[in-house]
Amino acid sequence: MYRILAINPGSTSTKIALYDDQTLRFKLSIDHSREELSRFPHLLDQFAWRKGLIEKALRHEGIDMRSLSAVIGRGGIIKPVESGVYEVNDELCHDLEHAHMQHASNLGGLIARDIADEIGVKAYIADPVVVDEMIPYARISGIPELPRESIFHALNQKAIARRFARESEKKYEELNLIVCHMGGGITVSAHRKGRVIDTTNALDGCGPFSPERSGSLPPGPLVKLCFSGKYTEEELMRLIHGAGGLMAHLGTTSVPEVLERIDAGDLHAMLILRAMVYTVSKEIGAMSIALKGDVDAILLTGGIAHSQRITDFIAEYVDFIAPIYVYPGEDELMTLAENALAAVSGEREVKVYHSNEIEDPSRINDRRRPSKLRDILLSAITPPKNTVGSFSTLRQYLQKRFKKN
Repeated sequence: MYRILAINPGSTSTKIALYDDQTLRFKLSIDHSREELSRFPHLLDQFAWRKGLIEKALRHEGIDMRSLSAVIGRGGIIKPVESGVYEVNDELCHDLEHAHMQHASNLGGLIARDIADEIGVKAYIADPVVVDEMIPYARISGIPELPRESIFHALNQKAIARRFARESEKKYEELNLIVCHMGGGITVSAHRKGRVIDTTNALDGCGPFSPERSGSLPPGPLVKLCFSGKYTEEELMRLIHGAGGLMAHLGTTSVPEVLERIDAGDLHAMLILRAMVYTVSKEIGAMSIALKGDVDAILLTGGIAHSQRITDFIAEYVDFIAPIYVYPGEDELMTLAENALAAVSGEREVKVYHSNEIEDPSRINDRRRPSKLRDILLSAITPPKNTVGSFSTLRQYLQKRFKKN
């Protein structure tokens, strides 16, 4: 039997769960008041305090720390990585401590590593929000200094995709899926044969708007707003992430409350909620293009997916693309524990974290430098076997041209 401790730090809570193999021993959400959090100027200052609360909770449940087989924390804002389970090494700890964005999940791997080191076991993270498997074209925006980044609900999206694959008696690596996670933030992603080749970035304001995030905004008016003097930089960032979306329009992030207001005859609430769901539907359509129309299923998940009214509204727009399956809610602690169990039991490869930067596409033609991006593009123009037609001919032409260079 393997005993797994899963840790999921959030902005106003620290959630923990203890599993004996796949059996839940106990689960707890430790809520943090604004007054408590205000004592800490920086996120990392909360480390010892949150770790102490976890240890206290385990003692209260009569759990001997030395009985743990592994500890896993929610992954934070580290450098881009492929999907998988990663042991928390020194390089990972460094990047969590020096993350370019303060996010409560940054504490997950750090606390897991500290507890694991004390008792002599391994610490892991799995499918952090920065999982990056995007194809090269998906990264490029119209301004070189502003590349698109892969930041999405990787942990839940990957778990739901694998669950659907099991239920379909297929492998995740055999399927093309569009997965839409709908919570406080909303992300829509194209999963092609086990890799997320394109995704919206809810954290930085990309894609549909959500209960608390702005989503994509008109760039010209946004620039003017930035220089209008109406908002500080901090206030604008707060509008993009935290006070945008439903909060900005309706003063609440609660979808059930908005639905109640609609039932009471609030047409403004109806307009805004429908607009939000409409933007979700448009992004699902965009991801079908990323998959060239070859979509096996559309999976709707997250807390908002509990509302059949909302999932039906989305279906009206996108059911022509592929069959729709609804998986309401999420269980990140269970998913973390499952990943750790697969790691310690040897069912899943444990990957080694390295602090890699995204390659600068403007330097792709410098053949003196190794380039994964160049390799990807050159392999893309190699014609598949047994193909005919103009597109295959074009690929052959490009292949000859680049071989000469």
